[in-house]
Amino acid sequence: MEMGTLDSPLFPILPAPNSKFCPTAAASKLEISMPDVVEVEVGDTARIECNFYIPENASYTYIDWFYVDRSNRQVRLYHITASGVLEDDTEYKKRLSLGEDKALSISAVTVQDARTFVCQVGAGSYGVGENSTELSVYKVPKIPEIEPNSGGVSVHSNSIPEIAKCLSKNSFPPPNITWHKNGVQLQAQEKDVNIQSTLTRESSGLYTVSSTLYAPVTRDDRLSSYHCTVHYWLRGHSRALESRRVKVNIFYPAEHLKLQVVPSSALVKEGDNVTLVCESDGNPQPVFTFFKKNLDEWQDVSSLAEPQSGVLTLHDVDKSSSGTYKCQSLDLDDMSQIEEAVDLVVNYIEGVDVKMEPSSTLQEGQNVTLSCDAHSPVNLTYQWRDENGKKLKEGKKLFLNNLSFESSNTYSCRVTAPSVPGLEQSKKLFLAVEGKPRIVAISSPLYVRQDEVINLTCKAIAFPRPTLQWSINGTAHEYMDNQHIASNLTVRVSHDLLQAGAKCRVSNKLGVSEKHIQLVDQKSTAESQGVIIVAIIVAILVVAVLGAVIYFLHKKGKIPCGRAGKQDITKPEARKDKIVVEVKSDKVSEEAGLLQGANGERRAAADQSEKYIDLRN
Repeated sequence: MEMGTLDSPLFPILPAPNSKFCPTAAASKLEISMPDVVEVEVGDTARIECNFYIPENASYTYIDWFYVDRSNRQVRLYHITASGVLEDDTEYKKRLSLGEDKALSISAVTVQDARTFVCQVGAGSYGVGENSTELSVYKVPKIPEIEPNSGGVSVHSNSIPEIAKCLSKNSFPPPNITWHKNGVQLQAQEKDVNIQSTLTRESSGLYTVSSTLYAPVTRDDRLSSYHCTVHYWLRGHSRALESRRVKVNIFYPAEHLKLQVVPSSALVKEGDNVTLVCESDGNPQPVFTFFKKNLDEWQDVSSLAEPQSGVLTLHDVDKSSSGTYKCQSLDLDDMSQIEEAVDLVVNYIEGVDVKMEPSSTLQEGQNVTLSCDAHSPVNLTYQWRDENGKKLKEGKKLFLNNLSFESSNTYSCRVTAPSVPGLEQSKKLFLAVEGKPRIVAISSPLYVRQDEVINLTCKAIAFPRPTLQWSINGTAHEYMDNQHIASNLTVRVSHDLLQAGAKCRVSNKLGVSEKHIQLVDQKSTAESQGVIIVAIIVAILVVAVLGAVIYFLHKKGKIPCGRAGKQDITKPEARKDKIVVEVKSDKVSEEAGLLQGANGERRAAADQSEKYIDLRN
């Protein structure tokens, strides 16, 4: 079957209606309905429907699909008849398809597909009708990219400065960009706000839009935020995408300076490291210069500061570091200067003095007063301690009564400033109490055996330090025990030593003290104690025999039971001899019990006593 051409008189072209087809029972002619516009995003599939009505349920003769090219010429895509479908060779080939309802589908839509598509229906005696749809292609732009002016903006700029740039890529149709400051849209105004935009069509047919905002700034704009918004149309509605919000580095001169001492000036003490920090409210920070006031002149001390930092550090400060310091700023933009001063007070303690009254040489039994004083710009407290750190008293004065050798000590006066933590000083005084030596311990009596090696001990106290000597030769070891001088003498016990004993002699310029050490032979002591024990036993036996004889006579009746008889026996005459048993014990001295010989043996109480029996006839 031969197909007709577009100019065949069999198929006159009817004007296409502009509204959708809505068939009614009264319709008496061919009517075609199509959507006015079909919107589809780039890359998706567009589906264009063609709905038609033929009176009396007649069939169509053919259906043709066309598109309108740039020359406003219709180019056929499909020719559909009852016998088949003919697809024309066009640029759309391989991207077209037909639905069961003869709807036209275009896959992988591009921006070039944004054109008019026509559906033409032939219905025999009912003639030919057609209608068209506008295919609208869109591409949602990407979120706009914003970049603030990287160099910063000065409030003293001679021209309107650039604030930021905004870029929107890959959109179709071309979008529009607006600018906002603190959420409020900016309007382009001469000599105030200027917005310059550029539209670029990429090879893909998509559009890139860039926009630059120019606007004056003030000091307050250091806190302002800026963003741009890209506006586009989608399905008949305006849509928008916002960029991130950015801040612009605003340059402005300083109006005020702040100079402070770290740590607080009230807490600065000698030996501290002190930092003077100078800050301005300008941007960028100006050039800082530091000065210290000496009399009526200002001395430049910027060499001690860190370059371009506004920080001046003073190391190991002392009293001379106190004074007035000044920070001066210079703004290089408008060459304006501002300065600020602060007072630095370095707290100190000086002149700590410890005195003794009386200041002459002290003797045992005397009294003394120690006093302490110091100078400082803050209130001070005083505390006394001994050489072991033991707290003795609070206050400037320390009273010591009835001095002894044991009072000799190093006394320390600690001066502190409660209002300045860590501020303190101390001064020491050695107090010496003089006197003749006093022997405080000696190993006597000492129980020994002949020819054994023993240790003799003597301990004394005195000031000035005394000399300790022994009356016998031996190996001496001298040492200090706290404030005491002590000597251990190692010697072998000879017969002469056992008889004579030993003497410990201690002396200094104020006198001499000596004591005798008695040596007791342990063997002789044991023998004498044995004799005494035997005598006691004999005496006990005699008493027992006498008692037995009296009891025997009493049983035999030889001794009357009356009182007179008892008196004769139990109450002997004055001329008769007496039998008396007496046991005595000498207590060993406590001092000798503490200091024993080198043999380390400690005598039992029974070994260190003497017992005897007095039998009188």
